[in-house]
Amino acid sequence: MSTAVYLDQIRQLVELQKIDDAIFAVRQELERAPRELEDLQQRFDASNAQRERVLEKLNHLQDQQKRLDFEIEDDSARIKKSKNKLMQVENQREHHAMMREMDSIEKVIRSREEEKMALMEELQLQNEKLAQIDLTHTGLQAELEVRRDSLEEKLTACRARMAELESKREVASSAIPHPVFVRYEFIRKRLEHPVIVAVKDGICTGCHIAVPPQSYIELQRGQQILSCPNCQRLIFWNEHFDFPVTPGIPETPKTLVD
Repeated sequence: MSTAVYLDQIRQLVELQKIDDAIFAVRQELERAPRELEDLQQRFDASNAQRERVLEKLNHLQDQQKRLDFEIEDDSARIKKSKNKLMQVENQREHHAMMREMDSIEKVIRSREEEKMALMEELQLQNEKLAQIDLTHTGLQAELEVRRDSLEEKLTACRARMAELESKREVASSAIPHPVFVRYEFIRKRLEHPVIVAVKDGICTGCHIAVPPQSYIELQRGQQILSCPNCQRLIFWNEHFDFPVTPGIPETPKTLVD
């Protein structure tokens, strides 16, 4: 293979790689966008579940508060009745009995008042917790609504971009000799992206390992398309072209000299 033919084929392969880089990025976005929405939905669901637990506890505490208020009110009414009865007792024995009864009721009231104070403290704590949760919950809900609205638009744009790139890829691949394209596709389906990379200063920019000296000499001659012995990617000498040599989306190569 002449150097001119070799360089032309490398140029064609790099152009194809450039399109595949763009396709790779779009595919990642197509996978990432729904996954990000799903992750956000899970965070919202977790926040909602936490909020529901706090609300359930608040309802339980409020029911307890109502019960205590009713019981305290009922005991206070009993004390009042006992005081009225105390005014009507006629002997010492009944007087002592009434006093013991009133003392017992007052002890119950004090116990319930203490329980009510602890309950009110817990209510305040849970209300503060709910307020903190609501801040996060409201933010997640708003973000979720925005993401849902924009997701389909983003996916539609990505699909349109993918169709455009697939069309460009078909054109680009048709310009490459069939055996070379088959070799490119074989590697693409078995290795991590990208397929073709430059060798700079004897180092493959795909795996960052030095190629053997003999292979490097053959690569510099520019007469056959070689693969990196370590990572198996197609390689070319960076000095043949004036574009970036690191993996990614390369610029359109321009031949310097044959």
